[in-house]
Amino acid sequence: MNRTVKSFVLSMAAVVGLAGCTLGPEPERPATAADVGDSYFHASGAPAAEIPEVSPWWRTFGDATTVELVELALANNTDLRAAAARVLEAEAGLERAGGARLPQIGYGLNASKQRNSFVLPEIGRRDIESTTYSYNFNVSWQADLFGRLRRTHQSQWASVLAEEAAREAVVHAVVASVVRARVLVATAAWALDINREVTRSWEATTRTVERRYRSGVAGAVELHLARENLASARASEATIEGQLEQARLALDVLVGRRPGSAGMLPDTMPRLPSLEPVPVGLPAALLDRRPDLRQAEMRLEAATYGVGAAIANLYPDLSLTGSVGENGDRINDLDLTNFVYNIVANLTGPLFTGGQRRADVAAARARAEQAAAVYAGAVLNALREVEEALVLSDTSLTSFELTTERVAEARAADRLAKERYQRGVESLLTVLETERRLRLAEQAIITNTGSVWNTRVNLFLALGGDWGTDPPEEPANPPELPEGDPEDPGRSARANSESVDFQPSTVDCEEVS
Repeated sequence: MNRTVKSFVLSMAAVVGLAGCTLGPEPERPATAADVGDSYFHASGAPAAEIPEVSPWWRTFGDATTVELVELALANNTDLRAAAARVLEAEAGLERAGGARLPQIGYGLNASKQRNSFVLPEIGRRDIESTTYSYNFNVSWQADLFGRLRRTHQSQWASVLAEEAAREAVVHAVVASVVRARVLVATAAWALDINREVTRSWEATTRTVERRYRSGVAGAVELHLARENLASARASEATIEGQLEQARLALDVLVGRRPGSAGMLPDTMPRLPSLEPVPVGLPAALLDRRPDLRQAEMRLEAATYGVGAAIANLYPDLSLTGSVGENGDRINDLDLTNFVYNIVANLTGPLFTGGQRRADVAAARARAEQAAAVYAGAVLNALREVEEALVLSDTSLTSFELTTERVAEARAADRLAKERYQRGVESLLTVLETERRLRLAEQAIITNTGSVWNTRVNLFLALGGDWGTDPPEEPANPPELPEGDPEDPGRSARANSESVDFQPSTVDCEEVS
């Protein structure tokens, strides 16, 4: 008997000694398209920069209002709150997975009263009552023989990192959305100013046409055309006002305040962002810079660890349980004289499950393959976004410069047409056409201005932040505009750009008798 007990104890010790064994593959970063080249195809040749921290790139735009809005969004945005809560949920899952690897300790208190009734020969029916009191402390521990619990814990840790990266990705997206909303509000306000100037110009022109009609110089067709253009300008003004209010409401939601509760934003935003070249770094650096790529990689790790957990589930589990306590017929009997204990070692394993556990392994491997494919696709998409942002940064600026020239030529044609109309050389149809073209050009310069802003924001977002030097502690002052009308919404803020007046023509035809 002693030899049997000794053999059992030695066998259990040997099995427990296997607890350091961990099955399944170890995760590693797969090769992707980012590892092939050492530069971007559309990079301008700027030197690569390896900056470990992401600087607040929105400060480089030189608008204190934008900085304030971003800070409000980071503190109050509901999407960020939800993302932070998901991180906490993942951390709780990690704590639970870690706790499963530790011994579980509990206690129990019991008081029972029992009555039995039976019949004894020659005695008759007898009733016996008994009362029992007991308490015990129990301990159980799952010996992680083949690393199932360890792999589950590792998988949950990777899930925590994935949720943290997802939260950071939401931060990037919210910041970019706030800056875009700020740009949209500013450009809509500029468009409204231009349209109001157009309306005032047509009001003056219509008064002139009406006077000329009463004098018999202009016909009814000219009168109706002038009034139609005035009504069109007023309708366009109402439409832009609605769009501006919609942009303000969307911005309020982004920063986490009641829509409509904010007032007018100060007119402090520069006409164009800082157009200094942004060092883009190495493509492989995106794998660590962009939070969405880190999120995809951590999900791949979690799926890889899940394969090991599924494989370990094919092998036996060893659980050790024990309890100590006392029992007695009275509470006073619980005085360490009725001490009881129980120790159990339980080794269980599957013999036949109809292939269910092996199917679990195959499913885990498939999930890991899916995660690897998703990660590779995310890298390709990230590279595309960077290349696209680099291309659009150049093309949007070129379009802005050409549209600037277009506005200048349209303004010259409009001014000349009105002068010739006043002298009776040109018809009103020519004035209407030049006015229409000028109006389209001025709308295009607003659209192009917003495009330059958005492409710069997209570039920062695609790179995962600012690869440049650390920003100043305080937001810089907005760059000064070229000399001229400071309210001119179409001027370029770049010092090397040609100064062009984008205000609509306000030649008052009523000045001519």
